[in-house]
Amino acid sequence: MSENSTIIPLKLNRPLRVIISGGGTGGHIFPALSIADALKRTYPGTEILFVGAENRMEMRRVPEAGYDILGLPVAGFDRRRLWRNFGVLIKLFKSVRMARRIVRDFKPDIAVGVGGYASGPTLKAAQKLGIPTLLQEQNSFAGVTNKLLAGHASKICVAYPGMERFFPADKIVMTGNPVRKALLEPDCDSTEARKRLGFSGKRPMVLIVGGSLGARSLNEAMIQVIRSGDAGKVKFDLLWQCGGADHKRCQEAVEGILPSNIILTDFISDMATAYCAADLVVARAGAGTISELELLGKPAILVPSPNVAEDHQRHNAEALASRGAADMVLDADAGSRLWVDICTIIENTETLRLLSENISSLALRDSDAAIVRQIALTVNAAHAEA
Repeated sequence: MSENSTIIPLKLNRPLRVIISGGGTGGHIFPALSIADALKRTYPGTEILFVGAENRMEMRRVPEAGYDILGLPVAGFDRRRLWRNFGVLIKLFKSVRMARRIVRDFKPDIAVGVGGYASGPTLKAAQKLGIPTLLQEQNSFAGVTNKLLAGHASKICVAYPGMERFFPADKIVMTGNPVRKALLEPDCDSTEARKRLGFSGKRPMVLIVGGSLGARSLNEAMIQVIRSGDAGKVKFDLLWQCGGADHKRCQEAVEGILPSNIILTDFISDMATAYCAADLVVARAGAGTISELELLGKPAILVPSPNVAEDHQRHNAEALASRGAADMVLDADAGSRLWVDICTIIENTETLRLLSENISSLALRDSDAAIVRQIALTVNAAHAEA
């Protein structure tokens, strides 16, 4: 039995009350929901309130998962057009007042921040009211909000070594990033998974996935290689998820020339099957994706997005590439390098084995349980001091 599976009794004579705040992207929302689910499993009756940013995806995703959420009007700073930040400051001021009222009304035992716009005002309000806070940092390069909150946080749960560059070392706990359980439990083997996706199941398969919105550079690289005629000459199959926004353009670009070994789709609803089928995954370098690949032991080519705060995806990819746990292709080089790397890696069983072995060695399992354990320890410590 692992340490994380040992349930810590809470020193409360009532249900635990937790605020979870953050969001903006799936990389923040899915870990937040995993933490909430783990809290409910471990301490039935726990009362959970999410606080997100108005008009961001958490306002839809969280209720779909069965949890209550309140939205703040907070927005991110525009670093290129500074004159637009006057309105941002007004929204921040309103959000701070709203967050203080939300925290006072809900009376949480702890506030958990997963990064994103809303977590700043919410956790700052909790800290000023003397409520313990726990941060969960998904990336190898810490986000601005978590860095600002770290000084008064009780615990900081991280997924990469070396995070004392950003946070007080005595507060850091290595837990990893929570991953959706369904992805880790496919109901078929790789051959059956390939057949479900529309392939024969007899050849190796490459999965190219740019996230729900797709990735322009990956799509351009695929269009280029298909138009050259090289894509149909290989001895592997390829599932290409281009994203809804770029689907029509990609379809038109390869109409009549898409080889039979490639399936083009805008969205993959069953990622568990897609991962199970894949011998090699080409993806962006978001923290959630990397955690999934680590837990599944999937050989990967990471193409970090250049359009993210602090260029954190490149730092994530470099953390793996430096350990021989993934291949990295910079976004600007995708057109010239990506297809070459795909063909080189998929055709070399020893390279695939080493990549799988190395990325698996970095996996931190039961991360949701580890974070819940830290929540319980923090709540108990605060209760003992009260």
